[in-house]
Amino acid sequence: MLRLAHKTADYDLPEMDNPMAKAPESSDIAARAELRTLVQRHGADLTRQLQAHHRNIFPPEAEKTIRQFSPAEAARLIGIHEGYLRQVAAEGKAIAPTIKNGRRSYSVETIHEIRKHLDLGARGSRRYLPHRSAEERLQVITVMNFKGGSGKTTTSAHLAQYLALHGYRVLAIDLDPQASLSALFGYQPELHVGENETLYGAIRYDERRRPIAEVVRSTYIPDLHIVPGNLELMEFEHDTPRALMRRTAGDTLFFARIGQALAQAQNLYDVVVIDCPPQLGYLTLSALTAATAVLITIHPQMLDVMSMAQFLQMTGDLLDEVANAGASTSYDWMKYLVTRFEPGDGPQNQMVAFLRSIFGDHVLIHPMLKSTAISDAGLTNQTIYEVERNQFTRATYDRAIESVNFVNAEIEGLIRQAWGRAA
Repeated sequence: MLRLAHKTADYDLPEMDNPMAKAPESSDIAARAELRTLVQRHGADLTRQLQAHHRNIFPPEAEKTIRQFSPAEAARLIGIHEGYLRQVAAEGKAIAPTIKNGRRSYSVETIHEIRKHLDLGARGSRRYLPHRSAEERLQVITVMNFKGGSGKTTTSAHLAQYLALHGYRVLAIDLDPQASLSALFGYQPELHVGENETLYGAIRYDERRRPIAEVVRSTYIPDLHIVPGNLELMEFEHDTPRALMRRTAGDTLFFARIGQALAQAQNLYDVVVIDCPPQLGYLTLSALTAATAVLITIHPQMLDVMSMAQFLQMTGDLLDEVANAGASTSYDWMKYLVTRFEPGDGPQNQMVAFLRSIFGDHVLIHPMLKSTAISDAGLTNQTIYEVERNQFTRATYDRAIESVNFVNAEIEGLIRQAWGRAA
């Protein structure tokens, strides 16, 4: 602000002749006030309606749950044959299926108990609870893009759920102030997330900082926890410049704060999935510095790819700066995930081929297909793993879940490879 004031003075404009120097008309002031009032009113109205919509879907006393899984689905998740699942389920009441109208199904809790039961009797390298060992480092996957609408949050939610359903201990962190990931997991930011209850509480600079364990919440899937988000996260962007100006020797710099917070939960999880905000701020840079892997989502359209080119250049420049300040920027892997892909769209196919020609095997083999099943599920704050198959035509549902599973299985393979395990 001081530079701008000095620069304006250099022009030596006559004070009374400069239109910018004239006092604003009363009508201008009224218009600005009216806009401010309008924005505030619309924000309040929209929040109120969204809260009513949320109460409609999930009444105050209700808790979000996940559907039952068929025997075939449960067997695939555990990694055994359906016949063996029936045999195991017959061995004890705690791991028996639910029977309704003559049909068997399994809850996520029962599947988890079956995993533990099988793991106790597992021999050799067969592991039904694929938890990492002390020698295998915590995998922190930062999911990011500079442009909104690239499927970043959808990717984060499905990846976290997939890994948890396959036996890994997962922590999902919503670092986006818009908190869409939190809403997908049943935590509406305006209703359920209070002051100092986001990751900001664990990385803030003042005496109110708290251990990360105090902001972690459980979900309806065993071994999947979440740190929810809300607008409070923006405080970190405002606090950091002030903290940089007044810092003293020994202070933890902004880029190390998320990594420092995660170190407190080092032994509780196998994988952390961080949903970053669609901007290159201090939050994103701190998440990048804490990461062991980076997943960049990209919609294969020209404008999105042009935006990503700028995003990559800026990210590289900023990572140079934090590296000069002592941050680590080495990763086990960095991949691009093509999202909202339409196989029948010629220009999209050309764009994907273009990206593969530049980035090679940094582009994941499997794209995330555009699907009405996934977008319709999102209307009720659900993922494709949560909705019932009979809500859609079979072909639509099967195509969507196959696409999501292929992507997540490929990422699971990268995680196992980073641990030195067979894919």
